Amino acid sequence: MNSQNIVLNVNGIEVIYNHVILVLKGVSLQVLQGSIVAILGGNGAGKTTTLRAVSNLLKGERGEVTKGSIELRGERIENLSPSDLVQRGVVQVMEGRHCFAHLTIEENLLTGSYTRKDKGEIAANLEKVYNYFPRLKTRRTSQAAYTSGGEQQMCAIGRALMANPSMVLLDEPSMGLAPQIVEEVFNIVKDLNDKEKVTFLLAEQNTNMALKYADYGYIMESGRIVMDGQAKELANNEDVKEFYLGMGGGERKSFKDVKSYKRRKRWLA
Repeated sequence: MNSQNIVLNVNGIEVIYNHVILVLKGVSLQVLQGSIVAILGGNGAGKTTTLRAVSNLLKGERGEVTKGSIELRGERIENLSPSDLVQRGVVQVMEGRHCFAHLTIEENLLTGSYTRKDKGEIAANLEKVYNYFPRLKTRRTSQAAYTSGGEQQMCAIGRALMANPSMVLLDEPSMGLAPQIVEEVFNIVKDLNDKEKVTFLLAEQNTNMALKYADYGYIMESGRIVMDGQAKELANNEDVKEFYLGMGGGERKSFKDVKSYKRRKRWLA
């Protein structure tokens, strides 16, 4: 991996909640500029905590990075505030969308531009968001509370884009959405990556969909990375097919049940 192209470098981080609960146990990953990287795994694997460690949103939940380092373009960022990171081009789309229910779709989108001053650029960005999400333009005067889950997810992504980010942290974009809407959302993510060169680090339980669109993937279990590789390689891996793509006929539920599991555990390498 070309180190000159690494935009995000997470190196052996541990995260503890409430000074007691160890959630992440030496997580390391890298994100190349202009790529889509997926963190995959079941509920409770540590995906959301990893994203929140990067965006520094842990403190609101009494969490902290106690070991390791996080670098953005070579700069340590563990002690920066979330607003500092937005200024550096890193924006997180939270799990569950978190749109402002009483605001219209357009008002929600404009809240994403609060760090910007140029009204002309903000207006141009808004039109660009509407070009990617034409459904939002149709619904722009509707209160977010009265829009569908898919429209709210599009609004949440569009709101992040209003900050003009270079990297978006996208947490469980498929959660609670119908399959055709999930496909639509991921197609838009791919378009933004291809055309706008936005880098994406996404956490996702829908392994099949994530690997279809990602360039690289990391599989997490119990706060550790247990496997990583090119998305196509992971999609064709027999263990991944069985455990995460529902294509196996066995009763095994975890990589811990694979005989070669210990040889693959990077934290013991």
